[in-house]
Amino acid sequence: MNTERGSILIVDDEFSIRDSLGAWLSKDGHEVRKAENAAEALRIVAERPSDVAVVDIRMPGMDGLELLRRFRQRDADMAVIMITAFASVDSAVRALKDGAFDYITKPVDPDELSHLVQRALEQKRLRVENSQLRQTIDELVAVDAIVGDSPAIRKVLELVHHVAPTDATVLIVGESGTGKELIARAIHANSRRRYLPIVPVNCGAIPESLLESELFGHEKGAFTGATHRRKGKIEMADGGTLFLDEVGSISGKMQVELLRVLETREFMRVGGSEPVHSDFRVICATNEDLSSHVRDGRFREDFFYRINVFTITAPPLRERRSDIPLLAEHFLHRFAQQMDKKISAISPEAMKMLTEYHWPGNVRELSNAIERAMVVGAPPCIRPDDLPLRRPSASPGAGGGESLDSVERAHISDVLRRTDWNITQAARILEVDRVTVYNKIRKYGLRQESGDSPAARDA
Repeated sequence: MNTERGSILIVDDEFSIRDSLGAWLSKDGHEVRKAENAAEALRIVAERPSDVAVVDIRMPGMDGLELLRRFRQRDADMAVIMITAFASVDSAVRALKDGAFDYITKPVDPDELSHLVQRALEQKRLRVENSQLRQTIDELVAVDAIVGDSPAIRKVLELVHHVAPTDATVLIVGESGTGKELIARAIHANSRRRYLPIVPVNCGAIPESLLESELFGHEKGAFTGATHRRKGKIEMADGGTLFLDEVGSISGKMQVELLRVLETREFMRVGGSEPVHSDFRVICATNEDLSSHVRDGRFREDFFYRINVFTITAPPLRERRSDIPLLAEHFLHRFAQQMDKKISAISPEAMKMLTEYHWPGNVRELSNAIERAMVVGAPPCIRPDDLPLRRPSASPGAGGGESLDSVERAHISDVLRRTDWNITQAARILEVDRVTVYNKIRKYGLRQESGDSPAARDA
């Protein structure tokens, strides 16, 4: 076992006790200082704080209880161990109520004192580490702060500020790539739950047959392949936040089960018989119009109203064009650091292209564009030819109109071109499966620039 070392102050009016306690603690490797009264002890800690003070309760002048109160006012982190005779145990108990770490009775047992000092030092170390960890978490959260100063994004930040301190369920709506998960993480980071995890679940990416086990967990032997008990995402989110992304893809059956869990905060693992309790906050996100799905009977009305307590709309990038330079610079510095490249700016011509582009893939597409430009570009700056964008003349408005189909066709075609028709990579960027990409290729009659049939690749 690791032994903590620290600075120990011994306060006792008897020389023999100060001397013997000091010798014992010095042998344990501690730095020991001594004081024969409270006034001297206060002068010593004023010069340099101690980690632990060992204080006799009964002393001439200011007694140990008053000295304890003075210590607590000066340094709340210093642990104070009181020394008492059997006759004054009641005083020691009062000292505990005033903030003493513990007490020890006379005659003092060296091993007992050593053990108490060790516990006090370990507890102080844990407090310091916990404080440092919280500071680190706050700093890490700040790295991914929402970037932008447009009216649309300021409105989002205002809503985040209002809802974060509460436990209200939040529904974040918006197109794909608008940063819905980033908004969810901002809510969590500014809530009282921020020091516990936010657990994301991409409901659209998990097959229906596996989603129940993913959310609720399972017991050993619950089904073929269940060789051990497994915690589900809901249980893992205990004390923190459960983030249900693409919540619109959840089946009616799963909506019923989740509705009960959201109302009771209790569930049973697959194959289990005992209820499990989890205290979690719920944030949902969708790029679908759930209210229309409710009218069409594709989404349960009771579940919709349960998750739609507080709504935040993530604006598309075309509605916050003034944020494009800020976002581009943000991604530039991030990827320059990750790739260790000496590209520190975006040329005016390239920035003009970025601000004029229609961004059907929103912020995610902008991030991908800057990352690709950093890969192919050369110092000192990103140039227009580094960007995987069509010139403004090739935008949907100048060619095939601005209908949903024309915008979608142009975006899918652009992604396929950028990935050299790698279907797996394109599907990952578009956040759909490969079958959907093939269906869109057939629907829009997309072909490579050579005009031949697409030489699509799955990997």
